[in-house]
Amino acid sequence: MKSLKGKTVFITGASRGIGLEIGLRAARDGANIVIAAKSAVANPKLPGTIHTAAAAIEAAGGRALALQCDIREEDEVRTAVASAVEHFGGIDILVNNASAIWLRGVADTPMKRYDLMHQVNARGTFLCSQACLPHLQKAANPHILMLSPPLDMNRKWFAPHVAYTMAKYGMSMCVLGMAEEFRSLGIAVNALWPRTVIATDALNMIPGVNRENARKPGIVADAAHAILTSPSHERTGGFLIDEEVLAQCGIADFSSYAVAPGQDLLPDLFLD
Repeated sequence: MKSLKGKTVFITGASRGIGLEIGLRAARDGANIVIAAKSAVANPKLPGTIHTAAAAIEAAGGRALALQCDIREEDEVRTAVASAVEHFGGIDILVNNASAIWLRGVADTPMKRYDLMHQVNARGTFLCSQACLPHLQKAANPHILMLSPPLDMNRKWFAPHVAYTMAKYGMSMCVLGMAEEFRSLGIAVNALWPRTVIATDALNMIPGVNRENARKPGIVADAAHAILTSPSHERTGGFLIDEEVLAQCGIADFSSYAVAPGQDLLPDLFLD
């Protein structure tokens, strides 16, 4: 794999979980990481803040900029992007990782939850992409990466949690449209999704899931690194799966990514 040394990577929701892991992987190359997330004060129920993430990024070898940012708020997003450009001189990569989840049916989905998921997942992705676009156009190898699933209109993915599916598919529809719109600009737009459940705090939202049947977030981070170091004009519009990306890089053994090697792995949502 090539290096992200000196690249500026703007990551939403990077105070913990997969977003932080993607930042840490890039930091080991010597990248500049913009941590754009809401969590600025420690919460005992949800570990990780923009400040603890920044410390981890710098300890890993990167340069960090911690920015408190609610991606539902247009002014906050545009201010964060401007701050990132002022601090690092530009933006090379946008990772739309921030997401809200609520796995319930229609009757058990309060409209407050519906609105949150659509404002964060679909609208937030669109807004961050729009705000970063002028700066990505100036980058040498620009990428936008969404942490969202392949589009599949099978009703089984909608029936159990239609509001969440609509919101996540909204992110994926951004990939579909933006990849084609930005193709002539040389900006790659791709989606990445894990083959199996990933051991993050989001598991707390999925009843009955055991962490021993999950993989570590490092597998998604390594796959993201492979995508973001590829030539932007060669790989765009893809709905990519983490282990398939790594297999293309010559990795055949994924056992080191398992939380509990030898245990059966649970497939992630939206994948057969």
